[in-house]
Amino acid sequence: MTQRRRVFKILFSLCLLVLMIVPAAWSQALPGLSLDIQPGQTPQDFAVTIQIILLITLLSFAPAILILMTSFTRIIIVLSLLRHALSTQQIPPNQVLIGLSLFLTFFIMAPVLNEVNDQAIQPYLSEEITQREAFDRAILPLREFMLDHTRQKDLALFIRAADLPQPNTSGDVPTRVVIPAFVLSELQTAFQMGFMLFIPFLIIDMVVASVLMSMGMLMLPPIMVSLPFKILLFVLVDGWHLLIQSLLTSYG
Repeated sequence: MTQRRRVFKILFSLCLLVLMIVPAAWSQALPGLSLDIQPGQTPQDFAVTIQIILLITLLSFAPAILILMTSFTRIIIVLSLLRHALSTQQIPPNQVLIGLSLFLTFFIMAPVLNEVNDQAIQPYLSEEITQREAFDRAILPLREFMLDHTRQKDLALFIRAADLPQPNTSGDVPTRVVIPAFVLSELQTAFQMGFMLFIPFLIIDMVVASVLMSMGMLMLPPIMVSLPFKILLFVLVDGWHLLIQSLLTSYG
């Protein structure tokens, strides 16, 4: 019993020593942080403050830029329609579909992002161009990507809606027209691909439902019988490979 008390006293003393030493060490090793707000004295001070506010505002639009100005929209819609066609409820889960869509988006957009980095970001960081020039250079590769995958019908719709004159070249089309036209084209293409995915699985559902009805098994849900066959068909044809290949080649 005495030995246990000695061990307890030793451990308790060590804990006290650690609690005394660690805060002192942290106070010496970690730098302090202070926030000081002072009134601006020159126009440059106000300009920097406005730039910071605009940057924070722009960051809030980053998810919208990722979703609407890249290939993310088409990919996530096609994968979601595939899950509904398979009737697998929440399998694959949303986290897997979104993660796969993000990585495929980065893979498809890699040439565009590299061009933005070479033409806009690196020259701006090297102080070779101004912020305005960096923005103009950065938007050009994105505009080319969106225009390459935008239907002329959708582009003409928004040009008429904006009451703009007929553009002679693609450079005459404003960005505020290109973005919604690109999103509309992506939705159209995604639903077309989703429709093609539904056809074989719909045939399986119809065949299974007809067989169950002819056998008089009206109380048995057809989905319980057709689901294994749909998964088997999708696995046998290597469906994931074919689907991802179709998504990648659609941006080729």
